[in-house]
Amino acid sequence: MCRCPISHVASVGVSASVIYHNRTTYELLMRGLYGRHYGARYRAIAELIPDGADVVDVCCGPATLYTGYLRDKGVDYTGLDLNEGFIARLTEAGGTGRVWNAHAADPLPAADHLLMQASLYHFLPDPTPVIDRMLAAARDQVIIAEPVRNLASSDNKVLAAVARRFTDAGEGAEEHRFTEPTLDALMRGYGDRVVRRQLIAGGREKLYVLSAGA
Repeated sequence: MCRCPISHVASVGVSASVIYHNRTTYELLMRGLYGRHYGARYRAIAELIPDGADVVDVCCGPATLYTGYLRDKGVDYTGLDLNEGFIARLTEAGGTGRVWNAHAADPLPAADHLLMQASLYHFLPDPTPVIDRMLAAARDQVIIAEPVRNLASSDNKVLAAVARRFTDAGEGAEEHRFTEPTLDALMRGYGDRVVRRQLIAGGREKLYVLSAGA
């Protein structure tokens, strides 16, 4: 059973925007969702990034991956997110932050590694354009880790509705999330570019690594 504070947060009337736009509250929620696997979800990605590499993190959120797991590796990190507060704090922490609407058609900044964690569902029903833009910008590889076990997809309609609300990044709560079969089906479209796939974070997320080579 997931140790999750969502029901308590909802009961005291805290809005979805407060959850997403407050780093401390956001991190507490994520720790509740992932429990003892919270750190593992970041370590699985950090282990794929060599020391000193260039990294662009699309939809970086509060950039916990950088501050907790990549900064000591001397990476050149750029985080992209709509949240101005997250970007400001990332810059203060020594990374490069850009306020960025990833839904726009603008090319993504080039880097050795383009990555996205727990945000691909924002681009449903067709996330292929953003994946293609990541591949076009990456010199080495694209790393995507996406939840495949979601409270938002729960058979409990009340729990699912609350989970969708409190994972809203400010553009409206998405009705759909990935399951492992639907994510696998999407990634099969990239054929031999997929060089690695594995479940991480106690099976809550699935990690895919795509080669940037043609």
